[in-house]
Amino acid sequence: MLSNAIVERLDRARLAMGYLSIAQTMALADQGNVILDPFSTLISHHITIGTDNIFHPNTRITTHSPNLLSVGNGNLFQGAVTITAQNGLIQIGDENIFGAGNIFVETHQTDAPITIGANGRFKGFIDISGRCDLGNGCQVLGNISLRDVRLQGGGSYQHPVADERGAVLKGHGRAVDIALKTGQVIAGDGSFAITGMRMQSHYHPDAR
Repeated sequence: MLSNAIVERLDRARLAMGYLSIAQTMALADQGNVILDPFSTLISHHITIGTDNIFHPNTRITTHSPNLLSVGNGNLFQGAVTITAQNGLIQIGDENIFGAGNIFVETHQTDAPITIGANGRFKGFIDISGRCDLGNGCQVLGNISLRDVRLQGGGSYQHPVADERGAVLKGHGRAVDIALKTGQVIAGDGSFAITGMRMQSHYHPDAR
């Protein structure tokens, strides 16, 4: 068991950098959240967090300004997730899945917010920046860097009709200034271009 002196030293470093203390991080469980390892989970003071979220080890959610970063309810952060609102707004809705993989979400500009809806899935090595609007049920799967991307919402990945699901980017490469509608998908192979767009039923003919 760690001594009180060691915990106090850890807390001094955390508090100096604007993060919740270990006890304050554990207290998020009072809202129904699950903190699997409060020592490796870093959450800033200014963040608004809902209920029933699950935080795996090595999750870092950071902002140094009030009202810039909010997390809704029932999200799953599967570790190696870094979310940083430096200047622009980040809003995360409900019941999204972040991971497994390395997920980075970061805003640098006040006029370039990032909005993530509900029931999305972000899996792989994902880097999200710029002005991004990722609607309900959207998915980003693979090794992908997104900037200024708009994915229209729809049903989740479990929705029975593929072409009614939120838009999807999958594969690998850099996606810049891409806009997809409900049911659309681009499978990138080094880059993403709207000419490669297909409907999701192309990949899921059993879910037409």
